[in-house]
Amino acid sequence: MEIFFRLKENGTNVRTEILAGLTTFFAMAYIIMVNPNMLNLAGMPWGAVFLATIIASIIGTLVMGLVANVPYAQAPGMGLNAFFVFTVVFNLGFTWQEALAMVFICGVINILITVTKIRKLIIKAIPESLQNAIGGGIGIFIAYIGIKSAGLLTFTSDPGTYVQLGEGGTVIANSSAVPALAALNTPGVLLAIFGLILTVVLLILKVKGAILIGIIVTTLAGIPFGVTKVGETISFSEALSQLPQTFLAAFGNPGLLSLFKDASKLPLVLITIFSFSLSDTFDTIGTFIGTGRKTGIFTDEDIKALESSAGFKSKMDKALFADAIATSIGSIFGTSNTTTYVESAAGIGVGGRTGLTSVVVAVLFAVSAFFASFISAIPGVATAPALIIVGIMMLSAFKDIDWTDLDVAIPAFFAGVFMALVYSISYGIAGGFIFYCIVKLVKGEAKDISPVLWVATVLFILNFVLMAII
Repeated sequence: MEIFFRLKENGTNVRTEILAGLTTFFAMAYIIMVNPNMLNLAGMPWGAVFLATIIASIIGTLVMGLVANVPYAQAPGMGLNAFFVFTVVFNLGFTWQEALAMVFICGVINILITVTKIRKLIIKAIPESLQNAIGGGIGIFIAYIGIKSAGLLTFTSDPGTYVQLGEGGTVIANSSAVPALAALNTPGVLLAIFGLILTVVLLILKVKGAILIGIIVTTLAGIPFGVTKVGETISFSEALSQLPQTFLAAFGNPGLLSLFKDASKLPLVLITIFSFSLSDTFDTIGTFIGTGRKTGIFTDEDIKALESSAGFKSKMDKALFADAIATSIGSIFGTSNTTTYVESAAGIGVGGRTGLTSVVVAVLFAVSAFFASFISAIPGVATAPALIIVGIMMLSAFKDIDWTDLDVAIPAFFAGVFMALVYSISYGIAGGFIFYCIVKLVKGEAKDISPVLWVATVLFILNFVLMAII
């Protein structure tokens, strides 16, 4: 194990990697129940999606750990599954089988742009200031996820926004929502605060495994208050009996065989696949840059080697390939886009540095297929403190940005802070790219912009235009 994962070389050990794996798994275990619930809205059988979610997570995470030797976990992505259900199926009228076919094609595209080094060239083309901004931005993003999961936020109407309705020109208050601090009087919120304080105290005292201890203690403390409770789910055998309904459904009719039959829908199909691919690609790139660069998982040498390496020699090469194949594998079994989880930062925060962390996560996903009701008992308020703390740790990336120079600060703001405000890694990166190009154009320094960055920026703008149309 020491030799295979090169633990000493990466400054870690078996105990740390196991703790990291446990922490990452608990931080993302919610997807086991949430993804089937989401895709079930589109008419997909719950049990089949439940198993497809676990299978895709196991395969993608194992490839990440055993091939790339990096501590990242994969699972069907939140946001992408919502796009799958509400936009592709509900709004655009495609069947869930056709949506799975689009996800499969998206995975193939991601494999092609990885094999042909396009993904690597994009990473190479991102200026260092934007890389630091993405790293700090993901810190804010993760902390914000934690704050929401803790129940610390509520959303109230903004009385300052008005609209005019009706022939008489009646003016009424709009229901635009603004975030506010939730009332600190519910068991869940109080439990989250307890967990946050406990985790902070343990970290300050430098207790080993502080974040994982915080999750476990908070989960146990939630039992008498009814916050931690065993969930209801179907048995493994029932889920297994449903799996044939989604396995290879992407290639049937409806599915891939019907997707391109209607020529009038072809532009819409291509736009949707393009949107899937763009979001998936840049979510992953943002996660790798944001969590890997500062921690040394991906060294400067890894990033410099991206442009020149032939085949898959560097860790970044292999990690990108592992992420690329996961989406297609997931669609074959019956789930939306599988992607690298930003919650991997929780395990990285406690010291995970090698693929052993990922292997531990994959094993826990496998176990969860038989104990879903117990895994789902871990409440979001118990893992929320871990995400908040890890987010704080990642903010150190902002210190390397010259915020006094507007030429640097404006693109960095959009790649960092804006990312969290719009709740999207890819849209934050898009904003950073667009304003970086604007700044360079205004200063007459367009020659400093990489052709790859130009192309990526144009694609982002095109995606925004197309999404506005559909």
